[in-house]
Amino acid sequence: MSTFALRLPDSLYAHARKLAEQDQASLNQFITVAVAEKVSALNAAAFFAERAGAANPIDLATFLSKVPDRSPLEGDER
Repeated sequence: MSTFALRLPDSLYAHARKLAEQDQASLNQFITVAVAEKVSALNAAAFFAERAGAANPIDLATFLSKVPDRSPLEGDER
C-alpha cells in the first residue's frame, strides 16, 4: 500500500469529509473509492473505444437486418 499527500481546497475537503461521514466511511476510504471509480470509468471508456474501432460495419448491417420491422412498444417511441 502506498501513501500520498493530497492537497485539496478547503471547500472540497469539507464537502468530501461530510459525504464520507454520511456514508459512514473514513475520508481515506471515501477518496480511495472515488479514485477507483474514476479509474474504472476511464478504463471502461478506453475498452469500448477500442472495441468500437474494431467493429465491422457489414457485421452490424447483418445483425440489424435480423431485427423485425415493427413499431416500438408504447413508451419507447422517439
